[in-house]
Amino acid sequence: MAGSIVSDVPVISWTEEGEMCTMRWHSESGAPPPRRVVVADDRITADAAYRLASEGTALLWRGDFQNARQLLQAMARRIDRKPRKMAATAAPTDAFHLYRQAQSQRARTLAMLLLPFEEDYRVPLRRAPDVRQACGEAYGPAHGPFVASLRELLGLIGAHEWRKTGVEIPALGERIHPHYGVFAPIRGEYVGLVAAAPLPPACTLAFDIGTGTGVLAAVLAQRGIARIVATDQDPRALACAAENVARLGLAGRVAVAAADLFPPGRAPLIVCNPPWVPARASSPLERAVYDPDSRMLMGFIGGLAAHLEPGGEGWLVLSDLAEHLGLRSRAELLAAIDEAGLMVVGRIDAKPVHPRTADATDPLHAARAAELTSLWRLKERQRASDRPA
Repeated sequence: MAGSIVSDVPVISWTEEGEMCTMRWHSESGAPPPRRVVVADDRITADAAYRLASEGTALLWRGDFQNARQLLQAMARRIDRKPRKMAATAAPTDAFHLYRQAQSQRARTLAMLLLPFEEDYRVPLRRAPDVRQACGEAYGPAHGPFVASLRELLGLIGAHEWRKTGVEIPALGERIHPHYGVFAPIRGEYVGLVAAAPLPPACTLAFDIGTGTGVLAAVLAQRGIARIVATDQDPRALACAAENVARLGLAGRVAVAAADLFPPGRAPLIVCNPPWVPARASSPLERAVYDPDSRMLMGFIGGLAAHLEPGGEGWLVLSDLAEHLGLRSRAELLAAIDEAGLMVVGRIDAKPVHPRTADATDPLHAARAAELTSLWRLKERQRASDRPA
């Protein structure tokens, strides 16, 4: 009836047909196994399932797979029709934290609908699709039976489709194929900025810091830079970037390397598109959006001068959404740039065009409507000893 940890492996337990059953628990977000589990099938109503899930009781599904999907949708509708506990006059920062809290609670409730998986990733339910490839791409080799949430599985299936079909990148004229857990470059304005900014003179080498899918490294290679070193510390991102540059025929010019920010050496151009919002990520995918304490942003700014060649440029691609939410000020950003011995030599802005900018029902609409994405061109500030006499 409860989840627990056995030999560092989380397990989930429940009673079925009078017997105690135990199986390995898996959650990509690191959620602990539910403490209470009941077996459910097609006979349960959406109201009953929603009530149990809201109270923290998980439902291990034994019915038809497609009915489980419909039940999950019905539970989501019950959550979404509840009025938001958010005052219209709430300060932007308060609105953001309330929004995140509501989204977290929504995710926890919907994650209470669970599925069993066999040792080869098959789902032993009526009308269940073949999810072996999607699971293998996300989880790697199978290691025996386990239980996971239906919501997580649907995310895996969606990621598999993204990986298979790819994302059209107008600035590249090609498709980029994101892997599970690697942020898809669906917001094209930041890619367009990197494609349009003036390159430093005689630039033959560039570093792409936190490459993700490898899209910016590919754009730089397409612009004629002879060699790009693309770094990341996430194994999924490294595999994704390597696969994309190989598919685009750029493997001879783009080297994908594991590193926490910078690779060894210096370059005349260093590009970084860090996560834009200084907040805690609650899932692997959110790590591309949320940067706790602006760690990556400040790490890039603080280490840039030591890795730039004389006269080189650092391109910081950053949204100002955090500023509109009151999570970071422009003064803080400029102060960090100054303290790192850098100066701003130019900035190019782009207005996002994603659907949320026009959605007046979005609790963060005001901030999204005012958002700009900018490419900040940074150089090392000339020291007094370096100036001509």
